[in-house]
Amino acid sequence: PFRYFPNNPGQSGTIFFYLQELGLYGFEATLIPVLSFEFLSLPSFSEKLSHPEGYGGLIFTSPRAVEAVELCLEKDNKTEVWEKSLREKWNAKSVYVVGNATASLVNKIGLDTEGENCGNAEKLAEYICSRESSALPLLFPCGTLKGEILPKMLKDKGIPMESITVYQKIPHPGIQANLNSYYSQQGVPASITFFSPSGLTHSLKHIQELSGDSIDQIKFAAIGPTTARALAAQGLPVSCTAESPTPSALAAGIRTALQPHSC
Repeated sequence: PFRYFPNNPGQSGTIFFYLQELGLYGFEATLIPVLSFEFLSLPSFSEKLSHPEGYGGLIFTSPRAVEAVELCLEKDNKTEVWEKSLREKWNAKSVYVVGNATASLVNKIGLDTEGENCGNAEKLAEYICSRESSALPLLFPCGTLKGEILPKMLKDKGIPMESITVYQKIPHPGIQANLNSYYSQQGVPASITFFSPSGLTHSLKHIQELSGDSIDQIKFAAIGPTTARALAAQGLPVSCTAESPTPSALAAGIRTALQPHSC
């Protein structure tokens, strides 16, 4: 079987489905974590979550933003008030999400979602623009490296949005050791998939050093268009961009990329 190498996991439960799906395609998959996360501004975010009347809805584009909600509820002992009233009040509004993985986490905290099938932030922005009419701002918890496409598209359409930075990505302390271990045991991988531009940033130097001249043999894959653009900006050929951020779409794309004579 071909070796596949996802380098930046999302939720551990979520990434399991990627490994499982790749296994069904006959790939031997190895997970190398390259990112850790720090949460920021949780008291301020918690205060905003306590006042749904001030917002037209919520936007979630990453699992980490949903984790930030959970942390706010736990730290401020708001779980009871969330279940009794806040959850219902937010559910009376629109809760937009990117991707099924994030949608699943949002559902677990009791919120109904829409837009999960859009696949990426740009398509979600188009979806929001086609539906949103509230004069109140949409609350958008995000990371320090949030893309500008969604905020710009909403602004251009006159849809108010209030973003709050609730997490930042930092390099995983075990990147180099884990990559060294992989290469010493498995050799150069047939394919490497990146799940975010920051995952690429923190691991590429190590991958280049370990792969040497053999790096030209590796088929690079991206979970979506933003990550694909980051790969191209580094001068790396993108052999596969998943049609949607789902295990089945990624596995199908990698299978095509690894077929003999594929482009």
